[in-house]
Amino acid sequence: MRFDSPQAIVSGGGSRKQAMELLSSLHAHRPLIVVDPYFSTADFVTELRAADVFTDFQPDPTDLNVAAGVERFRKTQADSIVAIGGGSALDVAKMIGIAAANAGPLSQFQGYHRIPNPGPPLIAIPTTAGTGSEATKVAVITDTSRQVKMMILDAKLMPTAAIVDYELTLSMPKPLTAHVGVDALTHGIEAYVSRKANSLTDPVALSCISKIQANLRAAWADPGNPRAREAMSLAALQGGLAFTNSSVCLVHGMSRPLGLVFHLPHGLSNSVLLPAVTRFSWSGAKTRYAEAARAMQIVPEKSSDEAACEALTDWLDRLNDDLQVPRLRDCCGGDVEKFRAALPKMASDALESGSPQNNPVVPSASQIVELFEAAW
Repeated sequence: MRFDSPQAIVSGGGSRKQAMELLSSLHAHRPLIVVDPYFSTADFVTELRAADVFTDFQPDPTDLNVAAGVERFRKTQADSIVAIGGGSALDVAKMIGIAAANAGPLSQFQGYHRIPNPGPPLIAIPTTAGTGSEATKVAVITDTSRQVKMMILDAKLMPTAAIVDYELTLSMPKPLTAHVGVDALTHGIEAYVSRKANSLTDPVALSCISKIQANLRAAWADPGNPRAREAMSLAALQGGLAFTNSSVCLVHGMSRPLGLVFHLPHGLSNSVLLPAVTRFSWSGAKTRYAEAARAMQIVPEKSSDEAACEALTDWLDRLNDDLQVPRLRDCCGGDVEKFRAALPKMASDALESGSPQNNPVVPSASQIVELFEAAW
């Protein structure tokens, strides 16, 4: 049993101000700052500008974004990377470091444990409470030549240090709060029901989902609520730690091709799929899903497993309704013809990703098509 995590995790309001101190402790002095454009002029980012700032990437980053970042890293003779932003910023930063230290196309790293050399020190500072990428050994990058979202997993992708400062999440608008919050919930649930769940990841996953049940609606309804925002930031961190040491499952397997075809942010594509996939999957791990429901305190402690599983799926439907998460048809502009035409390849790509094989019920391609249609 193995559990990977950053060497250091610093959390709390204002902890972003410790970035320079952390860099110094890593003997790093010329960082490349990979930052979401929204935060590129923030005071704490300006204080870090010992090297250069890289913002040339978009949501769902591509191999071209990584190549541009590597060029900047080498041109400025940077010795480290500080990543500031949501999952896209953190993923592209991870792969800039790896590509700078390894020759060849990124496609050679797709899959599990295929990175030869570690990258430079990386400090990850999330500005959303969702992906948990600050504590994962995973990156998702689009291969533009093949039009495939590559899932790359390797311990060398784990950030050296993470700074989790909930104050950076206070500016998130309501829709983003909802989508990344349900994304974090997906991480916790899938980590707990995965076939690779273990005694080290279980308590972290349960803590993640119980925090989200208690705080997501409050963070969405009152974006300035510091207690709810801090709890969601810690839950997202825990979700990342849990799933990167067990695995994600069917929701993520389906989410990647869906996001690629319809250009949906990762959190949104996970959110629209979670209720339908949970309803399909719980028969394969009734006890696990029931324990999750009890940890979330949405059923009485003595409820039967089946009743708890039913309550969980109903609760997930209500959560999406309460947070105004759209149906899949609304995300895709109602283009049912494009949707139906894309279904076979999306189902095939989902299975090929490997994540569905960790699911309590391993689906066939035709069942994945049915699940996409159920979410529509």
